[in-house]
Amino acid sequence: MQRCHTLRAGVLALAALMLVSCEQGAGPGDAGFRTQYFSARDALEEGRYDRASRTYARLLTRAGPLEPRIRLEYAHSLLRAGDYAAAAREARQLAGSQSGTGRRAALSVQATADHELGLVAIQSGDTGAGRRLLSQAELAISEVLEHEPALDPLGALAGRQASIRVRLRTLG
Repeated sequence: MQRCHTLRAGVLALAALMLVSCEQGAGPGDAGFRTQYFSARDALEEGRYDRASRTYARLLTRAGPLEPRIRLEYAHSLLRAGDYAAAAREARQLAGSQSGTGRRAALSVQATADHELGLVAIQSGDTGAGRRLLSQAELAISEVLEHEPALDPLGALAGRQASIRVRLRTLG
């Protein structure tokens, strides 16, 4: 949980800096965009995930160069709201279009969502889908931990990975 707060704080600080440095005009540099962004961020931090998700979705239509940052926060808000399928979809799209830390931050959201979806599939009796989702989550976490260990300062992803590996072994 703390890892998410640390990651979110870093992403939000970078996004805020980028927002402040934008030129005036339509899109990310205008005051309305900044106001909506900070409203979405506040909603996310206050646990109003549905509101945050709706606001981030609106911001994506005019995010311009900030689109990767807004999409990451959007995926995170969907994850926190329990919309694992949408969170995985958004994070997967972002991870596919990014490299470096941006990719790995998206992979951490994707992996968490895939893990939760895999557990739901297993509980509902669909072990094939569960195994596939858990395997995807494990691969994503492996990349994050191998290349960006700083994204897991408290070991939450490593703990999730260990849990996934145990579950995969029991599934055969």
